[in-house]
Amino acid sequence: MAKLAVLGCGKMGEALVAGLLASGWRKPDEITVTARREERLDELTTAHGVDATLDNSQAVRGAEVIVLACKPQDIEALLTGISTDVAADQTILSVVAAIKIGQIESLLAADVPVVRAMPNTPSIVHEGMAGVAGGRFADESHMKLAVDVLTHVGRVVTVDEDYLDAVTAISGSGPAYFALLAEAMIEAGILLGLAREVSTELVVQTMLGSAKLLRDEHMHPVELREMVTSPGGTTTRAIRVLEQSGVRAAFLNAIQAAMERSKELAEGQTDS
Repeated sequence: MAKLAVLGCGKMGEALVAGLLASGWRKPDEITVTARREERLDELTTAHGVDATLDNSQAVRGAEVIVLACKPQDIEALLTGISTDVAADQTILSVVAAIKIGQIESLLAADVPVVRAMPNTPSIVHEGMAGVAGGRFADESHMKLAVDVLTHVGRVVTVDEDYLDAVTAISGSGPAYFALLAEAMIEAGILLGLAREVSTELVVQTMLGSAKLLRDEHMHPVELREMVTSPGGTTTRAIRVLEQSGVRAAFLNAIQAAMERSKELAEGQTDS
């Protein structure tokens, strides 16, 4: 089986490696990872048994899929360094935030198929969500290959690249929204007299169970909310307070702001 190279293997890159190995889709000797420090390479080889090198050009030779997983500020130097080593029969899968497909294609010598993805942090525990978009030279086979990689750490939707900013705002930033909600609910439990560990377990398991009902039982959010909300009951009063506080509008505005910031970053506007 053709090998896979993960360049700039940080947390997201390592999550992909772990998922591919756990599923059996790739064996350790079929994956090469790169990093900027020997210490990081040692960590990766010890944890996963994969080949590791500081040399990106060496890593991409013979690789069927080349995953770009470096930091955005490192992408230009990385691609310039491997430009003449990458061929049109290879597929590049970029999980680098805010870097557009056109930028990647412009830094490569050949007409290499490029697929851009926006995964999120739950990929680390193989419950990720990613949106993917293909470039000028990516056909159906290249898209399928990229989706195959990403489905080993979660679920995938295919969109036009213009919608990846919306994907970023919803699922890319989404874990932080849920974390903020969890923080608030845990603190509320503590104020009501619960021990922190008890409140934390109540909140986290409730979030997990609710998500599984929505996903696995194909429930609509309204259906789940109405199932819990009895007329004149405790949930009814809580929902009324949340609506009066403008929570729904706050989420709409926040997600809109996140999408606008994603567009700014893609255009190179680094100031906040």
